[in-house]
Amino acid sequence: MIGIGVDLVDVSRFRRSLERTPSLRDRLFRPDEQAYADAHLDPAVRYAVRFAAKEATLKALGLGLGGVALYDIEVVRHGLGPPSLELHGSASEVALAAGVERWLVTLSHTDHLAQATVVAL
Repeated sequence: MIGIGVDLVDVSRFRRSLERTPSLRDRLFRPDEQAYADAHLDPAVRYAVRFAAKEATLKALGLGLGGVALYDIEVVRHGLGPPSLELHGSASEVALAAGVERWLVTLSHTDHLAQATVVAL
């Protein structure tokens, strides 16, 4: 195991951030993530849980905020299967250098709190 990361995000606070700064969507989330979130009744919940996963990924890699571009960490879903990660650019380079071969991801949320756990193997 390379590392474990856990993160919690207050959904209401994240919703306000998205409303106040709409450009956050494009700076933080890749097009498929945006399409997935926007297809739901309350997109802010899906954005918040994906943001939690991005921060948990940084923690699993032993990095702080700004260690890699959050846009380079993508949360993907294949059908009804579990969520997984696809890393791009700087995030991919750091994970490769750390020896990460596989990711385990869990996402959970209520209307108020979004939680993600990421394990780098």
